[in-house]
Amino acid sequence: MHLPLNALRAFEASARHLNLTRAAAELHVTQTAVSQHIRKLEDRLGKPLFRRLPRGLALTDEGQALLPVVAESFANLERALETLGDTRPREVLTVGAVGTFAVGWLLPRLRDFQQACPFVDLRLLTNNNRVDMAGEGLDCAIRFGDGAWHGTHAERIMDAPMSVMCSPALAHGLRTAADLARQPLLRSYRTDEWTAWFDAAGTPCPVVRGAVFDSSLTLAEAAAQGAGMALLPVSMFERELQQGRLVQPFVQALHRGAYWLTRLQTRPPTGAMTAFSTWLMAEARIGQAEI
Repeated sequence: MHLPLNALRAFEASARHLNLTRAAAELHVTQTAVSQHIRKLEDRLGKPLFRRLPRGLALTDEGQALLPVVAESFANLERALETLGDTRPREVLTVGAVGTFAVGWLLPRLRDFQQACPFVDLRLLTNNNRVDMAGEGLDCAIRFGDGAWHGTHAERIMDAPMSVMCSPALAHGLRTAADLARQPLLRSYRTDEWTAWFDAAGTPCPVVRGAVFDSSLTLAEAAAQGAGMALLPVSMFERELQQGRLVQPFVQALHRGAYWLTRLQTRPPTGAMTAFSTWLMAEARIGQAEI
């Protein structure tokens, strides 16, 4: 069935506003023209899309079914046209990222970045926070720490407070920090984290004998499977919290560093690097504002 594009646009605007006058103003046509487009569309479909009310419109069941399909189609068309209209040459951007940040924060937003910066051809390499930007050919790297890396320009993305996380089963019976002495305390390669967390909680640190992991991703998975307690950056594991695979039994947090966007001071920023940095910092500000 051939459906006129102008009629579909008139329907979509009218359905959003539920008002012909406002739809006409958005489309820069007369109210009569919008009404005629909708009537022709209804005639083609053989079904009413709106109920006319004394003060505006209401969608019929058929109109409610059609609206999301039409709205998504126009959105896809607009994105495609924006991409075609971007005349900037594509630039390769090679980013190294600590795996925890890549999986927990960047990947869920990757589609948004691709839509915002379609000229950037992103190459993402993950690591366990140990990088050699020059040797690996990285334009920039996302790292966890204090921001003080020799010969490196560092821009803070976000803080990453760490807290105890474990499986729901192991959380039963935990009342105070001292109760953790009965559980395996899983460790990262930063050996003093448990001591620092217990100091902040005002409780003597028990002997730490849990397994050692070189990645927070594997550390978190071990905790989710019931292997013990883990100190993790909570904001990177919100999905696991929502799914109920991990819980946070204590509010006590340990502040040991932040995530930073870094580049060599000898590496002048390219257009792709600047676009990525601008987008990344804007997204981080939005996320912090929502907390």
